[in-house]
Order: sequence, then C-alpha cells, then structure tokens
Amino acid sequence: MNPEESHTEKSRIFYGWFALAGVAIVIFIVGGSFVHSFGPLLPELINEYEWSRAEVALALTLGILAFGLPSPLFGILVNKYGPKFTIVVGNAIAALGLAGVFLAQEVWHLYFFYIIAGLGGGFGGYIACTAIINNWFIRRRSLALGIFQSFAGLGGFVFPPLTTGLIAAIDWRASWLVLAGIILVIPVLIGGIFLLRNKPEDMGLVPDGMPADAFLEYEKSRPDSSTDTDKSSWGIKKVLKARTPWLIGGFAAANSYTVGTMVTHQIAYLEDIGFTPMTAASTLSVMSIFSLIGSLGFGFLALRTNIRYLASLAFIIQIIALIILLTTKELALLYLFAIFLGLSTGSLTVALAMFVGAYYPRERYAQVLGVVFPFQVISNAVAATIAGLVFDATKSYTPAFIAASVFSLAGLFFAFFANRPKQP
Repeated sequence: MNPEESHTEKSRIFYGWFALAGVAIVIFIVGGSFVHSFGPLLPELINEYEWSRAEVALALTLGILAFGLPSPLFGILVNKYGPKFTIVVGNAIAALGLAGVFLAQEVWHLYFFYIIAGLGGGFGGYIACTAIINNWFIRRRSLALGIFQSFAGLGGFVFPPLTTGLIAAIDWRASWLVLAGIILVIPVLIGGIFLLRNKPEDMGLVPDGMPADAFLEYEKSRPDSSTDTDKSSWGIKKVLKARTPWLIGGFAAANSYTVGTMVTHQIAYLEDIGFTPMTAASTLSVMSIFSLIGSLGFGFLALRTNIRYLASLAFIIQIIALIILLTTKELALLYLFAIFLGLSTGSLTVALAMFVGAYYPRERYAQVLGVVFPFQVISNAVAATIAGLVFDATKSYTPAFIAASVFSLAGLFFAFFANRPKQP
C-alpha cells in the first residue's frame, strides 16, 4: 500500500508517522554505519597497515567534524531546498564516502573518504531529519523527537556486531561496500525518496493531523506563532542577537562534553580500579540502554511539562551520577551511576531539537539549529582528547571527571535560563 493513501479519512493514520519512520530509518542506518561501525574497522586497519590507533581514530574525528562544523551552511541549504532533497543527496554522498574506504591504501585515503562521508551525513543528517519532524508535528513534537533519538541510539546496539560479523564473513573492505549499499537502498531510496515529504501542507494536510480550522486556532494561541506579515521579524540575524540560542548551544555543549568523556574513558577507568573488561563494558551497555529510555521518557514528559525544567532536572541527575562515580568503587553503585548518566544524556541529547522547535517558527528551525549544533559536535570531539591528555599528565581520571562535572553544572545553568525568546 502506498503510504500516502494511509492518511485518508478511512484509515485515519496521520502521514506524519510515515515521515517519522523515514527519518528514523535514516538516522538508524547512516549513524550506525558511519559512527558505530568504525570500532570494528579500527583493529583491522591497524593489523593490515600497522598504523597507530591515534592515526586511525583521527579519521572518525575528522569525519565527525565534517559532519557538524558546516551545520550553519547545512541549515541554510535545508531551508532553501527542503529537507527531503538534502536527505537524499547528502546520504547518497555519505554512501559514496563509505564505499571509498574499500580503496584506502594510505592513511590519508581513509581521512579523505571519512571526511566525504561526514559532509554527506551532515548535509542529510540530524538537521534535515529533525526539520522533517518539526514540520509534521507541533503538539506531539517532543514525543516524535524522542522516538527519533531512540533510533539513533539503537544504531549503537545493532551495527557493531553486524559489522563485526560482516568483516569475519567477507573481510573489512567488502564490508564497507555492503554498508554503503545498505545506505543507498534503505535510507536514500526507501526512507528518503519513498517515505519522506517535506511538510504536511505539501499534501493538503496540517501538522499533527488536526482539522484545518483547529490548527489555525492552535497556531494563534502559541507564543511563537507568526503571521505572513511578521515572519520577517524572525530573521536569523535578529534571532542570534538574543541570548537564548547561545544558552541552548551552551547546554548542548556541556552535555556533549560529559558524553564524550565518559563514553571514551569510562571502561578504561573501571579497569584501572580493578574491574574486569567484561564488567567495565557492561556499565557502558547499561548506560546505552537507559539513554534510549531517557530519550523516550523526555519526549513523553515534554508533552505536558516545561522543557526547561525537564532539562534542568536531567542535568541534576547527571551531576549526581558523576558524584557517584567520583566517590565509590562499589559495583552496585557504579551501575546506578550508569543508569543515571544514561537517563540524563539521553534526555539532554533530544532536548536540543526540542528547544529550537518549541521556541522558533518552523521557517527558521533549520537555520537556528544549524548555528547551535556545532557547539555539541565540537565539544564531543575535543572531550575525549582532553580527558586523555589530563590522564597522561596526572595518571588519574579524577581531574577529567571533575571537569565533566563542572561542565554539567554549567549546563544546568544554561538550560534553566534558556527562556523562550521574545519576538524580535
């Protein structure tokens, strides 16, 4: 059945759920292939070419920076050409970049192809996907974003073992061709071309599937509603003169710094204090599971609760988690740390798009998100390196974890004071 037929009066299935399925497929497969499949690739490259871990890991860092740093430009292009176009074209480019890994003979080849994959994934990734959700949902936006973010995390469960199995079966070079082919067939063709539509108005619908008259009344009652005559007052230059987008970027960077520190160094720290590798790794698995729960829970609670208060609560939970880590070596409490950290990071990762969607008109969403998103990417990229340098200098992770706690405390401040901006 053509999914466009499913929004008829007979079926009463709002097409926005099909659009959500489309972007969930994109973030699940592209994120899983680009980021989470790199771990199984790393030892294969080290063994074959005798490159150092730092040399190989730099490829992922460069790819992530290429994914996030051009976000202001990506936001402008999403606004100009529509998110469906950027998702299809961007992820086709990402697939070509990953396929190019098949040809890598020198380490700079790996850097080049991962930068191409990062640029393509950024062009057709988080900003474009959440713009689709922002266009199709208003009242249920937080829930839809929570579902979307949970699929991003799900890629971390599925793709490492999948890629490891592919490498064992057909070698690492052919595995990257398979991953590229999966991206072209599922996210680009099925998710992008078949399922996605830019906005409900293109299909004669309104967000959330509301009747047209009810939607107009709802729009008039919203604090950020804007008419055709006053939309120009939300020009991006005027928007960025206010403190709100910078506070949003600040709390996203704070959470991302803590995530980058802990995901990279948590296992090594626990092994250093006497736990087996399997036990140490299990805490990261617990954290990942509760991160999914945090994303979904935050999305559900945000339907009825002020997102500033929810984000502030998430940072308080994150600070408590880090205090537990710094003050105990008891396994049960360390699992509690992992639960609290997972709940908080999952909540705060999805909160970024929720704040921007709730505070700004749909016409400005991609541009505003494009400006604040690099804060998160840069913070995540440098956190692991800084923590590693701190450990090398002090032979202890304590200063690095204290630094993460300070970032979380700053994030609490940024989130609490990120009030809805006044219309320029």
